[in-house]
Amino acid sequence: MTYDEALAYLDEHATYEKTGRIESPSTETIEAFCAAMGDPQHAAPVIHLTGTNGKGSTAQMISRLLVASGLTVGTYTSPHLERVNERISRNLEPISDGDFAEQIAAVADLEAIVGRRPGYFEIMTAAAFRWFADVAVDVMVVEVGLLGRWDATNVVDATVAVVTNIGMDHNEFAGPTLEDVAREKSGIIKARSATVVGETRPELVSIFSQAGGASMLVAEDDYELAGNRLAVGGRLLDIRTPTTIYTDIYVPLHGAHQGTNAATALVAVETFFAAPLPEDVVLEGFAEVAMPGRFEVLGRQPLAIVDGAHNPTGADTCAQVFFDDFDPEGRRILVVGTLRNPEEMLAALRADEFDLVFACTAPSPRGVKAIDVADAARRMGCDDVYTFDTVEAACQRAMEYADGDDAVLATGSLYTAGAARPVLQRSAN
Repeated sequence: MTYDEALAYLDEHATYEKTGRIESPSTETIEAFCAAMGDPQHAAPVIHLTGTNGKGSTAQMISRLLVASGLTVGTYTSPHLERVNERISRNLEPISDGDFAEQIAAVADLEAIVGRRPGYFEIMTAAAFRWFADVAVDVMVVEVGLLGRWDATNVVDATVAVVTNIGMDHNEFAGPTLEDVAREKSGIIKARSATVVGETRPELVSIFSQAGGASMLVAEDDYELAGNRLAVGGRLLDIRTPTTIYTDIYVPLHGAHQGTNAATALVAVETFFAAPLPEDVVLEGFAEVAMPGRFEVLGRQPLAIVDGAHNPTGADTCAQVFFDDFDPEGRRILVVGTLRNPEEMLAALRADEFDLVFACTAPSPRGVKAIDVADAARRMGCDDVYTFDTVEAACQRAMEYADGDDAVLATGSLYTAGAARPVLQRSAN
């Protein structure tokens, strides 16, 4: 199987990715494939992450700290920005095209033997576990794809289970309340799991405490972000963990929320080692963090930013960072394409505070049509709204229009951020 054939095989098996629907939530299929491969998900200890927002950043930070500690780390995240290889990495280096094709072929060969048709995410998950076992990683850092309890990644037995936060997302699968979401996410906590919870609301924390893990550390009670200061290109943090106070930690990511993610990541790694980390490891690990597509500044004149905010909570955070930390002096241009209710996303993004809105269709079968995004923007009071068929066309026009004092923000989903990123990079350079 070639790399292109592997991509075609994945596309043929894409269901949720195209429709947004899951007919029968279950881990039975991934369990069958893993069993046929010798259960590679148990080949190394696992740090398993769930949460409504911040999973990707926290997984990256955990992985960087583990690499700085001298371990070989397999990291599995989703979705990807530009290439599917980004989802599976060894020491944060994406899997090669050849290895990727080999692993997908191995899963494909099992389809007839197992007698089940796997979905896109199940194929990717099985391939990731198999590759991690083949290259003999010391630890796996695994990000949940959807909620937790019946997510394909939940065939692991987490040494450390991490919950970043809880917000209203995927309610069509979890249920209508935050408590429903928390219960689904608590499914990653196993009997031997040490749990680290970044969520602080007592009624939600209690759900995780009842999940049956071996131990639990909770933000603000057992650890805290004691200092979170704006710095050039990122944040300067002070973090108190159950064992240590770490001061003046530089994290090269934008937004106060990344400080919260950093605190949870550091405590998760301390918990994994059952020991504090040396100061040089902490400084080195956090300094190497890079999150393409998460409030990523690609140019300065004009200011060009992409952010993969995909739900109202993430969009609200994106808007806070844009307006509060950057506060552009010139015109503010919003390029937006989304997979969900455009009214909710535009309200969270504070679209009516932008001078221009360039509505586009996110490059996904589930992308809301640009005309519908534009209509929603006009209904909320945006005056200058323009419609584009593609993210690329919207970004190209925005960069042509903007001058040195202006700011272009492309957001609404990771699909939008992934399509916008190369265009904004080329224009900025």
